Amino acid sequence: MRKSVIACLTVAALSVGAVAGADGHISDKQIAAAVKARQSHMQLYSFHLTTLGGMAKGEVPYDTEAAAAAANSIVALTGLAQSGYWLPGSDSESIENTKALPAIWADGSDVGAKSGALTDAALAMQTAAATDLDSLKAAMEGLGGACGACHKMYRQASN
Repeated sequence: MRKSVIACLTVAALSVGAVAGADGHISDKQIAAAVKARQSHMQLYSFHLTTLGGMAKGEVPYDTEAAAAAANSIVALTGLAQSGYWLPGSDSESIENTKALPAIWADGSDVGAKSGALTDAALAMQTAAATDLDSLKAAMEGLGGACGACHKMYRQASN
């Protein structure tokens, strides 16, 4: 599964994908839909990370079923095809209302490797979350680090 996620993101970062017209042009409507889809995907990550983080911080009681469900959802999200979300011209310098930096599409981008690290961390959390609170806490560092590593390089800082 990890290889398919990396391949999917690499293809997305390097090509216009199947959503471009025959002339290679990507419409404003396609760009807007792509940005909305990837932002929704990120909101789903955030939703499930909030559940896990709340447990890790002691803000909400640890619940094996809820923790496992959140971790399973994050793993599922890492496995979804995302190539259509990452269209050239959908970066923060090309359009408004996105924080995706142009570096995602630059030669030498390691976004695929960072995506692979997220998948690995999500799989580790999947095991840990269903084990016990201490295991969940230990796995949060890896999962948060994987998210942060990509955001640090490829996401515009908030004001």
